[in-house]
Formats: sequence, C-alpha cells, structure tokens
Amino acid sequence: MRAPEFRDYLLDLLKNTPGVQAADRLEDGKHPYAVRVTAGGREQRWQILQQLAEGAKHDTPTAPVTGTPAAFVEAPLDGPADAWLGGAIGAGGSDQVQQITVWSTREGDSSTGVTVLFHNGERAFLRAL
Repeated sequence: MRAPEFRDYLLDLLKNTPGVQAADRLEDGKHPYAVRVTAGGREQRWQILQQLAEGAKHDTPTAPVTGTPAAFVEAPLDGPADAWLGGAIGAGGSDQVQQITVWSTREGDSSTGVTVLFHNGERAFLRAL
C-alpha cells in the first residue's frame, strides 16, 4: 500500500477508533503524507514514508496482496504514542498488513514510530513529528 492510500486508510481507521477526538491530514507541504491525531486529549503528528516492494517502480502501482492480518499488542492512550498507534493499526485487522513494528519497543532504540510491512512487500514508516 503506497503512502497516499495508507494515509487515507489510517485516517478512516483512526476516526473510528475509541478515544480519538479528531484525525486529519496535515497539508503544510513540509511533511508529505502527514496526519494529525487527537486522542485521549493529546495531539500526535505522524509523517508517513514509504518503501516500495523489491523491483517496484513509482510510476506503476503494486498490486495488493492479502493474507493473515498482523499480530499486534493493544496499548493504552496514555502510554507511548507509537505503541498506541501500532495497536490501533493492528486492531483495524487489515488483511494487507503482515507485520507491525513499534520502534520504542526495540531494544536500544529511543526513536518514536511504527513500521508497517504489507504482504506485497511494501513498507510504511510512521515517524513522529
């Protein structure tokens, strides 16, 4: 799933996630494919970056591939923002999402973000802004 499609999917998902007061695009041009989420009374901003599947080209869409939805761990709204976001993405149950990695749970990593691996080999990286 490419960044524009994933952003739209993510916004629809978040708007229907318990505890989310608002979710919208950030269109300031500085960070393409960015979103703003207000959940549990705090604002979060995320930029979506993409990595194409091996051999894929930017001018040709990669066909979606479905499979078993990714395993995930739910996290509370007042916990680490990336853990909550990863849990929200996992709870969406998309059959295109193969794996979700929350950066703050990786040993020795102090970054805040989420990597989403799709069954078609593409990746989305959600970086906290």
